Amino acid sequence: MYPKEVEKVLLKVQKPGKYTGGELNAVVKEKSQVDLRFAFCFPDTYEVGMSHLGMKILYSLFNSVPYIWCERVFAPWIDMEEQMIKHNIPLYALESGDPLSEFDFIGFTLQYELSYTNVLNMLKMGNVPVLSKDRNQLKNIVVAGGACASNPEPLADFVDIFFIGEGEEVDLEVMELFRECRKNNESKQEFLIKAAQIEGVYVPALYDVEYNDDGTIKSFTAKHGAPEKISKRIIMDMDKSYFPDSFVVPNVEIVHDRAVSEIFRGCIRGCRFCQAGFMNRPVREKSIDTISDQCYKLCKNTGYDEVSLTSLSSSDYSQIVPLLTKLTEWTDEEKVSLSLPSLRVDGFTDEIMSKIKTVRKSGLTFAPEAGTQRLRDAINKNVREDELLETCKTAFNGGWTNIKLYFMTGLPTETDEDLEGIANLGQAVVNTFYRCENRAKGRGVNVTCSASSFIPKPFTPFQWEAQDDIPEIKRKQMVVKNAIKTKKITFNYHDAATTFLEGVFARGDRKLCKVMLKACEKGFHFDGWNDCFSIDKWFELFEECEIDPTFYTSRKRSFDEILPWDFIDYGVNKSFLKSECLKAYESVTTPNCREKCSACGAAKYKGGVCYEKCKNMV
Repeated sequence: MYPKEVEKVLLKVQKPGKYTGGELNAVVKEKSQVDLRFAFCFPDTYEVGMSHLGMKILYSLFNSVPYIWCERVFAPWIDMEEQMIKHNIPLYALESGDPLSEFDFIGFTLQYELSYTNVLNMLKMGNVPVLSKDRNQLKNIVVAGGACASNPEPLADFVDIFFIGEGEEVDLEVMELFRECRKNNESKQEFLIKAAQIEGVYVPALYDVEYNDDGTIKSFTAKHGAPEKISKRIIMDMDKSYFPDSFVVPNVEIVHDRAVSEIFRGCIRGCRFCQAGFMNRPVREKSIDTISDQCYKLCKNTGYDEVSLTSLSSSDYSQIVPLLTKLTEWTDEEKVSLSLPSLRVDGFTDEIMSKIKTVRKSGLTFAPEAGTQRLRDAINKNVREDELLETCKTAFNGGWTNIKLYFMTGLPTETDEDLEGIANLGQAVVNTFYRCENRAKGRGVNVTCSASSFIPKPFTPFQWEAQDDIPEIKRKQMVVKNAIKTKKITFNYHDAATTFLEGVFARGDRKLCKVMLKACEKGFHFDGWNDCFSIDKWFELFEECEIDPTFYTSRKRSFDEILPWDFIDYGVNKSFLKSECLKAYESVTTPNCREKCSACGAAKYKGGVCYEKCKNMV
């Protein structure tokens, strides 16, 4: 429960329920009965963090161990932060009300580069030294994992341990090692050296980086017996992987306020811009019975009347229709609706539509990604315009009137013709609606075209590419906007400045730690929110630190350059990524993993769809 001092400020902030704890299914343990305390920190607001499936899984998993008490910590919004500073209230965990400084482990999930300033700000608010070298004792061990741990270097000076890959097993192994080292009165340094021997663990302090005169990396050297290469951890049997039978039910409305069930990990598609698709290979599915059982228990224990079947591409689940049929055996009776948030254009069928029609028809979302077939081939999207229009026709005849299309601008080999194609494709969808005889009568259609700006990410075929600068991002957005000729199409696009900064930290190196530390000292936070973000202040900061941010964004890398993340192995060979990059220049596609194994390297895990295909190769 929250500290008594918090009572004084709750009436002065919006949504005080975010700061009180006491939710249904929250885990409270006796401090005297546990050996290890873990503060699970989400570096964003309560509404965002409570929607995150990974946090739900690990929170329940850690608390299933009798000697571990895992508690939740979220970044307080601006109004609450001001009150906490004014009244000298340290950042605290929701379950016990204890400050971060009292925890053995302080763990962060890194889902978005612009949350990095919140990571440091939360440590500072919790009275925890932000630099690893200033935390000398075997306590306050700062750990981090998640998608952005694929390039951990911009946070290397602050985090003691990065978890590379999936965390269910490696996290517990590190905590068990911690208990052993503390029992034996070993030092933090001794603990970190031993932890580095666990697969999936990266300890930045055990590696030295040397740079060339031009700022590129010359060498990356391990010391104290740490491995030269860190391999990701992966769970191969999804039916046996831990999944909670209940979630903490939030006190206030959150971004995704529903039950969520993970149906598989990985992706068969190989879109060349998609980091998650390459880092999470191979595809590993849960069985129909496991998914149905998990969904039923979640709804029963939380009271939710909607369950979302989540994955990188839900319609790519190999038995999606039998799965939906199995679920409707009890969801219809229980009045629980089903949603599939990640549908492909070529995966939405009449059968699927009939199973999810109980969901309110607020809209369907598809991701063509590019406006022309040439560019879709270059990025290996493998979606044709006729497939999209046929899919939209199916949806319109089924009663839907709102379609959202996701695109990217700034993709490699892109031309203005490709950008105008976004408007043309949106218009084609509008025209399809009015050609449907069974469309909803008396209602118009709305097509939303949302365009994010391409950011080259580590472990993708485009990791070597240059990123558009801010003026060019804005110019391309206007090319699309000016090509739209109907009010039936709404065009949304991302802020160019935040896109630029995200690109800096996505491919940054350890030299950026100096910038991060200055940002913390100056009180930077919530850079992913317009309320707080200022690109001018960031440019001033880069200049003060004598760092050129365009070195990380606008510069195209050579294939033989040592990249800041080259010491990490996510299972996909660098040579394969290079070959995919070269194929993009020729707009040559690669078959998906179910059609043919392309020998990316992930078959080495001896499981999943790619391994089965690879075994059968002649």
